Amino acid sequence: MQKIKTTKLIFALALGALSLGSYKADAQEKFFRAVGTPHNPKVDIAFNRYYTYEGLVDNMKKIAAAHPNIAKLESIGKSYEGRDMWTLTITDFSTGKDTDKPGMWIDGNIHSNEIQGGEFSLYGAWYLTEMFADNEFIQQLLKDKVFYITPTINPDARNDFFLEPNTANSPRSGMMILDNDGDGVAGEDGMDDLDGDGHITMMIRKSPTGRYIKDPQDPRKLIMVGADKMGEYEMLGQEGTDGDGDGRVNDDGVGYYDPNRDWGWNWQPDYIQRGALRYPFTLPENRSIMEFVKKHPNIAGAQSFHNSGGMILRGPGAEEDVSTYNRNDIRIYDALGQKGQEMIPGYRYLTVYKDLYSVFGGELDWFYGVRGIFTFSNELMVPYLYFHKQGGGQNEMFEVDEFLTMGDAFVNWHEYEHPQFGTVEIGGFKKNFGRAHPGFLLEQDAHRNIAFTIYHAYHTPKLSVMDVKEEDLGGGLKAITATIFNERLMPTHASQDLKYKIERPDYVTLSGAKVVAGFVVEDEDFNKLTEQKNNPEKILVENVPGMTGVKVKWIVSSGSNYSITVDSAKGGKASWKK
Repeated sequence: MQKIKTTKLIFALALGALSLGSYKADAQEKFFRAVGTPHNPKVDIAFNRYYTYEGLVDNMKKIAAAHPNIAKLESIGKSYEGRDMWTLTITDFSTGKDTDKPGMWIDGNIHSNEIQGGEFSLYGAWYLTEMFADNEFIQQLLKDKVFYITPTINPDARNDFFLEPNTANSPRSGMMILDNDGDGVAGEDGMDDLDGDGHITMMIRKSPTGRYIKDPQDPRKLIMVGADKMGEYEMLGQEGTDGDGDGRVNDDGVGYYDPNRDWGWNWQPDYIQRGALRYPFTLPENRSIMEFVKKHPNIAGAQSFHNSGGMILRGPGAEEDVSTYNRNDIRIYDALGQKGQEMIPGYRYLTVYKDLYSVFGGELDWFYGVRGIFTFSNELMVPYLYFHKQGGGQNEMFEVDEFLTMGDAFVNWHEYEHPQFGTVEIGGFKKNFGRAHPGFLLEQDAHRNIAFTIYHAYHTPKLSVMDVKEEDLGGGLKAITATIFNERLMPTHASQDLKYKIERPDYVTLSGAKVVAGFVVEDEDFNKLTEQKNNPEKILVENVPGMTGVKVKWIVSSGSNYSITVDSAKGGKASWKK
């Protein structure tokens, strides 16, 4: 009997243990952390979709509210239609003011149809804030640096692209209405979405003189017939109507101007640079950014996100500007850009004027030419991401639609009674396919591009005071020498900065001792010195190159408990105390 009771007790305890174990399992999280991904984020944002301006702003506000110690949100100006230009400042505010740290500017969506720059920039803000609690690298990065992130610098037309009928290429501009077709009337022949699906696709029509047939194997495709063969269809062009009777369809809608031809470096008027407006910074959005950057001389690096083509671009935009980029700075651009090629599969590191075309008045040239900021412009999305092979072209797009988007990227041909052309067929690829990432590719490419941008930000200057030495000179005097070392690739002053004296020199100050003389050490071995006769305790250093140092020297007559501080606009602050 006792044995039976004992057995029952053991069985009951076992059931209790199983029950408790089951309870603990239910109470635990139902996912396992992936490496490199925010764990249990405070702000949940899906990066397999696109957000309107309001959606971006809502997510930015959530990020700032959830992470008040490392993220601040502010409007830096107004758009043409009066929307706020929202910017997130992300840094560890407990370790100093943002303006005392080397800064990284990030923006996207200057061209309104180039939408994913908004999501990529937002991903950067989300990743930095959500990883801060657990990742030592991000913690140290935000102690040392600051990020200024403006996901969309064309908020008006971003919404127009989403909410109004458009092609994949429209609108490129903002929402200023101009007389694009030169008939004296502005905006009288805009996009006509004949079938009401939100996409401006293509129109075809049966014709005895047509040169195309539908592919018998795939009726989505149009094939040009041979020179000696009869076709069935003619191409009419873009879906729409001729609203002003000039014989052209959809030719006078939202202005043709280009916001990336509006910047005040090597700007040219419209008859030379198509897309330029009246004068540099005609557009309030660009003007707001210019004013913000000028108020933040700590910005040392910048990244702008465009689409498409899978490119990491640097200036110059025009061949006439080649001499602006000298060998020392190109070496740094190359080191960063070539690493970017490794980090982002399918992307190529290129120079704008040489590998694409000439651009006058572009943003990346203004950032470097006027402010001495090392700047890249990434053209997002490359067909390599689809099947991990080189190629592309329309045939591949049809394969993507069939095998990867399950037919969601293409509007099948369907008849429509057109008021001018009679019976037509409307169809073609949707506006959100081709230049824009399909949702399933968005987050991976966002992460890789932001990882490259973080790498760029990491290599903005980081200064330290090292190798401090004292030498007794006799007569109550002693010499103090110190090395100001830059631990990163980028110098405290780009060559363009030095050439035009854009930013003040770096200051190295000795406090707590009576300074008789101060010097910059040109060659310590041969005792070559350059004396600074005025205010010798505060030595002006022209530049601290990357991955090397500058030596300074003071002669002092008294003081044993002294300190050395470094103050650089783009290099931040550093200190040493005896």
